[in-house]
This record gives sequence, structure tokens and C-alpha cells, in this order.
Amino acid sequence: MNVRGLLILGATLLAGMAPAAAQTPAPAPATRPPTDNSATWTLQWENAAVSFSKLKDRFYTNGLRIGWTSSPSQVPETLRTLGTTLWGAGEPRISFDLTHQFYNPADVVSRFPSLRDRPYAGVLMGHFGLVQDAPTTRSTLVLGLGLVGPAAGAKWVQNGFHDLIGQKPVNGWDTQLKNEPLVQLTSERTWRVPIATFAGIETDALPSLTASVGNLRAYIQTGVTVRLGQGVQSDFGPARPRPGITGGDHFRTVRPFAWYVFVGADGRVVGRDLTLDGNSFQNSRSARKVPFVGEVQGGLAVLAYGVRLTYTHRFTSQEFRGQKGGLHQMGSLALSVRF
Repeated sequence: MNVRGLLILGATLLAGMAPAAAQTPAPAPATRPPTDNSATWTLQWENAAVSFSKLKDRFYTNGLRIGWTSSPSQVPETLRTLGTTLWGAGEPRISFDLTHQFYNPADVVSRFPSLRDRPYAGVLMGHFGLVQDAPTTRSTLVLGLGLVGPAAGAKWVQNGFHDLIGQKPVNGWDTQLKNEPLVQLTSERTWRVPIATFAGIETDALPSLTASVGNLRAYIQTGVTVRLGQGVQSDFGPARPRPGITGGDHFRTVRPFAWYVFVGADGRVVGRDLTLDGNSFQNSRSARKVPFVGEVQGGLAVLAYGVRLTYTHRFTSQEFRGQKGGLHQMGSLALSVRF
């Protein structure tokens, strides 16, 4: 599938998911949970070092994200109306996060790594989202604005941290992608499907669908997460920086102590990935991306005292031709706090 075809399909999904949701009858009032007026702060860190692999500082190396999700009462009327128009009745929220991610080639010693390897790239993005929860669905529309290139500060962050912990610097940042503004539009929907309850232990499935278009990435993604625990109605799964499947930051308190373990898999069709394809309008390094990427993830979430702590470990298939080292591993820790 070429980039143009994926963009058309992605735009169709973005438009088509809304009418389908709007036509779904709203649940009876008795089944709808009471409005949750809390807001949520989230701090998330993921790094290749938090993994079982001995191969560090290569490919997607580090991600840091701080996010805020509002209470329903803080949603402007215009956005509230937009949510109802797109998805029907539900509990709306607005969200904002700031995400910093950076990518390295396999060779971080040479000042001029192979032209066939993944380019150095730093990405700094702000995401503005509208989130709407129904009893069994979470729908999200997100606008991302940011930049890639030296102005994103990835070289300074990575080598500054290496200097702090006494590691050698990463030498090839002068070959990184050039400065370019980024615009991204993403539509997501996650369904919560109960499976069974036995001996007080609940199980459910979280199928999801994502379509995203922009000059950073153009992709379509689908996946499912299966959970086992107590209080799984608290949320829609663990949070992850995109393009991973994410359940979002907000969670409810449905019992004093909730927990679940989870395992999931997803796949995406990639029409564009600027971190591999290179700059849009300037000559830059690039790698031959793989158009179909799969992931497997698993982990644990614990929710108590208005706090949710999650750990996610994921394995990602080859993202570009000639990628070495087998499945790429990444560990992710997220702390979310209600207030």
C-alpha cells in the first residue's frame, strides 16, 4: 500500500468511525456510571534499557511524556458539542501531553553511521485531545503539533544523561534529521468487552482501532489486549506513547484496590514514518521502512489511593530493512494520579 492509499484509507476511517458511533444507541441510564469529576496527571518514561535485551541505545531509545486530562466540568461547550456530534452521549474530557522521543542507529560509536541504518532523530510533540467515555467505549480525537530535528533537543538530553551517569557520549547526532515542523491527526477507539468472572477475578478484552495521518506518520493500527484482575472497569488499559496502542490516562476508582495483568498484540500498516523515511522537503538520511509492523506487549497495573502505576514490556518486529538484533524491546513505566 502506498502512502497516498493509506492517507485516503486513514481519512475514511477517521470520518467513518464517528457516524458509526453516533448511530449506536446509548445505554439505558441505569447502566451508565455516575459522572467522574476527577482530573488526572500522568508521568511516563520508557527506555530500551528497561528490557531483557543486552542491546541498548539503538532504534527507538527513549520516551518521556507528561500529560493532563481534565474533568468533564472543564470541557468547553463547543468541544462538548463536538464530542456528542461525533460519538453520541458520553462523558467528555480534554487532554494535553508533551512527549519527547528519540531514535538512534545501531552504531552509536561512529560519527558517520551507515547510510542504511536508522537515522538519528529527536521528536518533540504536544498533543491536544478530546476524549469521550461511554460505559464500554473510549473514543479519542487528537491533534499533535511539534518538530523533529536539532531543535527538539534530543542530542543534548541523551548525551547530558550519559555524562551524568558516566557513560560514553553518542557520537553521530550531527547526522540527525533536519528541523521540520510536525502536524498529526489521530482518531482512536477502544472497546471494553467483558469475558467472564470466576472466584472474584474478572477478565475482559480491549479491541482497538487507530487511524493517524500527518507528516510524522501515516498508519492504520488495530490490536487487542486481554486482562485478568479485579476492578478492570477502572480504565481502558495501560497508557502508552503513540504509535503504540494506548488506553489513555484517565481512570476511575471502582474499588479501594484494583489490579490487573495484561497481554496484547497489535499490528499496523505504515504508509509513512518520518523517523525512517527522512525529512519531507529536505535531503536527509533515511532507511527502507517495513510497511507492516507488529507488536506484542504484557505487563501489570495496580490502582489504589487515587494512583495508578503500570509497567508495560513490549516486543516490536523489524521496522526497516536490514534491522539487526531481533525483536526490539522496550520497557515503560507510567504513574497516573487523580485529583
